[in-house]
Amino acid sequence: MPVTTKTVPVVENILKANDHLAQANRDLLDRTDTVAVNFMASPGAGKTTLIVRTIQALKGQYRIAGVDGDIATTLDADRMAETGVHAVQINTGGACHLDAVMLQNALAQIDLERTDLLIIENVGNLICPASFQLGAHLNVLIASVPEGDDKPYKYPTMYRGVQAVILNKIDLLPHFDFDMDYFRRGVEALNPGLSFFPLSAKTGEGLDAWFQWLIWQVDGFLDRKT
Repeated sequence: MPVTTKTVPVVENILKANDHLAQANRDLLDRTDTVAVNFMASPGAGKTTLIVRTIQALKGQYRIAGVDGDIATTLDADRMAETGVHAVQINTGGACHLDAVMLQNALAQIDLERTDLLIIENVGNLICPASFQLGAHLNVLIASVPEGDDKPYKYPTMYRGVQAVILNKIDLLPHFDFDMDYFRRGVEALNPGLSFFPLSAKTGEGLDAWFQWLIWQVDGFLDRKT
């Protein structure tokens, strides 16, 4: 009797299940008028510093909460909490990304009825987070000058699935061989017309444009619910 093999699409099924839960998260956020922004970046891009600067700039305008995903420690969630917002830590236990189940568990610890803006800091990684939807309204990718100008070409999936790209640490441009035009061409080829913000979270250069864009986005989502 001939032996046959059957391929089980495990990865596909996992992603479908995650997408279903992500939609449930999105429905919950919409019902409570909470706008969620998912920040993704590689380690060392300055993600937490930019998030802290963003919270400090906008907390007088919105009721903000935070979720931090990391393999270990509460260091980044502690930095969020120091700004005065409620912050929930998710330790992934080795997983290189947040997924919809993890966020669902975190949402249960937040008073969403009293939250206008939820900031999600994903695990530092340029591969895995792109595949796992969370239910956020906006996905933002933070790149940085020291990483090099080739990242859009090497990690195309990450750059395709976002609404904005932030290029952080532009204060270091004089010290690195970074071709801004080459970087922009790579980004535009993957995601034409997306919003792009070169800035320095350290010096403050370019932050106002980023803040204004985020305010416009958040107000847009909240206005659609009224």
